[in-house]
Amino acid sequence: MNVSFYTLGCRLNQSETAVLERSFEVKGYRVVGFDEPADIVVVNTCTVTENGDADTRRIVNKINRINPKARIALIGCQAQMQKEKLATLPNVYFVVGNARKMDLVEILNDVGTMPESPPQPVVIAPTIPRDAFTIPIAGIDRHHTRANIKIQDGCDFFCSFCEIPYARGRARSRVFDDILLEARALAAAGHKELVLTGINLGTYNHEGKTIVDVIDSLESIDELKRIRISSIEPTTIPLEMIERMRTNTKICRYLHVPLQSGSDHVLTLMQRKYTVQEYSNFINQVYRVVPQICLGTDVIVGFPGETDEDFNQTYEVLRELSLTYFHVFSYSRRTMAKSQNLPDSVPATIIARRSEILRQLSVRKRRLFLQGLLGTKHDVLIEEEKNGFWLGKTDHYAMVKIRSNKNLQNQIVTVELKTIDGQTIIGCGQ
Repeated sequence: MNVSFYTLGCRLNQSETAVLERSFEVKGYRVVGFDEPADIVVVNTCTVTENGDADTRRIVNKINRINPKARIALIGCQAQMQKEKLATLPNVYFVVGNARKMDLVEILNDVGTMPESPPQPVVIAPTIPRDAFTIPIAGIDRHHTRANIKIQDGCDFFCSFCEIPYARGRARSRVFDDILLEARALAAAGHKELVLTGINLGTYNHEGKTIVDVIDSLESIDELKRIRISSIEPTTIPLEMIERMRTNTKICRYLHVPLQSGSDHVLTLMQRKYTVQEYSNFINQVYRVVPQICLGTDVIVGFPGETDEDFNQTYEVLRELSLTYFHVFSYSRRTMAKSQNLPDSVPATIIARRSEILRQLSVRKRRLFLQGLLGTKHDVLIEEEKNGFWLGKTDHYAMVKIRSNKNLQNQIVTVELKTIDGQTIIGCGQ
């Protein structure tokens, strides 16, 4: 049977989809592109925001339009939180939450021959256990140069805007040796860069091993050239990891550290675990240790109770700190999140206006960061060819494009960075 996959949301979802693709292949399925005819289409869902919920419905409608005979399996976070609602969507045969989604191929095989028209959908969304976990097969990613590797799942922080602890369960870590087993397989398959992923990545702890131990062990894999850290909470980042960015040739000079608000008033309402001053002190310290580091962040605009003064404080903090870019999110009311009961909601028109102000600031700051790289040489991992250029990223996540008649796919090329074209640097490869 032919099976295709569509992934919504975060890098953790991407890493899990890559593992699922391999699991289906091992069981004799043929994995095809999303737009190709398929017997089964698997959608790995997201429920962080209302947009994520809407995206699932949009993708289901698209599948029914371009692939009307396909049986649809909805898995992941939204399947965990909204299983009854998803089970009513057309041609949905399976709704499988996070506790069992990695068993999807076995679930499908247990059902046997599926009928032509959907019966009552199979809905599986039990409580998520807190045990340390393993992953049975390496998620070799045939679609991307970089591979995501899951080392942690779940969260114990319960920020008031977030329902991910309910969708993903409590914090738990992957068995340490199992991480190394997959990392070696990914590197042997040709992945030169691995991105460490998790819901609350910095809380990784398995039998006393921390994220620093994971990084140190990955260092010993010869074929692996880069180790990148995905989004990580500011209060969970060990200083040893920052020091390794300064002295280590493999760990990328890049961090994405969510701020969410530059107002202590709003941070308190959000139940975040730091003040603006503590966050700022940490960012400044990181920048002193690793001067050329790329620092990104997340910001939520329009949290209930956010005043003009709160927003202005956020703007000033983002303007003053050595941050390279921001992901700007409009506040989204979530069913299980504590913030849904807060008063003083912010009108959508004000949220849109404030969001645009921050996005414009982000564009300016990213351009300043890129300008600071001009005239320097950096190694670029080439990812794809597009419009006559080879595109890739430096270790600090700057997008670079160069011209070459050679096939540079998945090669690391030393590039002199010459000029800026939008959010990309044009370079000269060597």
